[in-house]
Amino acid sequence: MPHPMIEPALTLLTSNYIFPDKAATIAAAVRERDAAGDYDGLDEPTLGERVTALFDELSGDKHLRLRPTANPGAETPAEADIIAAWEAHLTRTNHGVAEVRRLPGNVGLISLTNISSPESGSAVIAAAMTLVANTHALIFDNRQNRGGSPEGVQLWHSHLFPDGDTHLNDIFTGGTGVTRQYWTLPAVPGPRYHDRPVWNLTSSTTFSAGEEFSYNLKTLKRATLVGETTRGGAHPTEVFPLSATFEITIPIARSINPVTGTNWEGTGVVPDIAVPADDAFGVAYKAALEHVIAGDPHPATLAEAKEALAGL
Repeated sequence: MPHPMIEPALTLLTSNYIFPDKAATIAAAVRERDAAGDYDGLDEPTLGERVTALFDELSGDKHLRLRPTANPGAETPAEADIIAAWEAHLTRTNHGVAEVRRLPGNVGLISLTNISSPESGSAVIAAAMTLVANTHALIFDNRQNRGGSPEGVQLWHSHLFPDGDTHLNDIFTGGTGVTRQYWTLPAVPGPRYHDRPVWNLTSSTTFSAGEEFSYNLKTLKRATLVGETTRGGAHPTEVFPLSATFEITIPIARSINPVTGTNWEGTGVVPDIAVPADDAFGVAYKAALEHVIAGDPHPATLAEAKEALAGL
């Protein structure tokens, strides 16, 4: 007997997935397995695991998932409640800015756990950039960054270029047929950091907007990426409830990088210097200190940088 959750999920998939041809192929495969009895009697968590594994096998799309809801039995929240909950999360996590430091040797460090929207996080982003404005080099740590706002990526990156003339990314939305271009902004709330080197740390945990942050900087040769290949999710996604306890997440748009013409979906962002994530900071900091020393800074900074390098 067909599982009651399969057909509603596939109807949403074929109506909304950014790749209609793939949606049709995936739906046919799921229906075939459902008809063969592969999903008979499965509870929702097990069904979600089985079907999501097939989704991944056929699409490689890390955002395409069938899964239990985060709060089983709760009513589907109104959009305003979802937005309010997300804004509260951003406030609790300092809009994704987990740490800002001046490291010995005058190297800046900004650690990010997510990317806040400009509407919510611009003041925090500006404050972070202000605190590293006088450093000789900058390290972004995105090893625990699991995503967020593409407009937030745009704002962060606008601080790393001199003006509004750099094309960062495009996002094509299937339902509207509209492609939105993302360029650096002509004005930013904090100081620009466009004339000094940047390193960016990645891990296999880095995901979604955290990956865009990394991919943009790599393709534009604005930063050296150090660490592990990222998780590989490039498609903006919407959550569709199937019941009070079950849902399907479906990518409704796709990123198109203006340099490569593609994105990091399924492949992840490959670092320039591949090392285990735990070693990435040390490798990047060493390179940054060597840059500071080669620039022959003030004797006090030079001595501090040499001492820090000797201690690595």
